Parts: sequence; C-alpha cells; structure tokens
Amino acid sequence: MSGGDIAGLIAAGVFAVLVALLAIPVWKLGKVFDELRGAIRSISDGTTPLIDEVTTTVSTTNEQLRKVDGIAANVSDATANVSALSSLVAATVGSPLIKVAAFSYGVRTAFASGAKGTPEGKRRRSR
Repeated sequence: MSGGDIAGLIAAGVFAVLVALLAIPVWKLGKVFDELRGAIRSISDGTTPLIDEVTTTVSTTNEQLRKVDGIAANVSDATANVSALSSLVAATVGSPLIKVAAFSYGVRTAFASGAKGTPEGKRRRSR
C-alpha cells in the first residue's frame, strides 16, 4: 500500500462519515414531511364536513330570508292600508267633528253672552 492508497482510504472514510452525518438530518426532515402530510390530511378530513354543514346552513338561511322578505312585503302593504284608512277616517269624521265642536263652542258662547250681556272679546256693531 502506497501513500496514495492510504490517502484514498482516509478520504473515503471521511466521505462515508460525512454522508452518515448528512443522512441523519435528511432522515429527520423526511419524518417532518410525513408528519406534515398527516396533519394536512387530518385538517382536510375535518374541514370537509364543516364545509358541507356551512353549505346547508347558508341554504337554510337563504330560505328563511326569502320568507322574511315576503313578510316584510306584507307588512309594508298592511302599513299602506292602515295609513289610507286613517286618512279616510280623519277626512270623514274629522271635518264634521270640528264643525260640531265649533257649533258647540258658539252655542256656549251665546248662552254665556246672554247672561253677561256681550261675549268676551266681541262687540256688536251698531247699524
């Protein structure tokens, strides 16, 4: 064995140790990737039912909102009808009621002025 052969054996041994030292982190990195793959798979398996549940909830909510829209439209129609009815009642009953109140005030004032002589704040004109 010559000096070159011994140097070659030493270089081969050093290279083998270097490969062994680098193989350990690569092997551990492989384990990390395996764990990561398992975590992603479990997250995916967990989110699929959640997405289905959310889809069902959104569909149910949309149905309820359609019903609420119908109810709101009916309430709007009822409000318009009540407003028209109150305007009609005010026009029908309000004007005669004001006339009756004015007439009764006039009658009370006339009776009161008959007892005192002349109504308050009003004087008769002489002709």
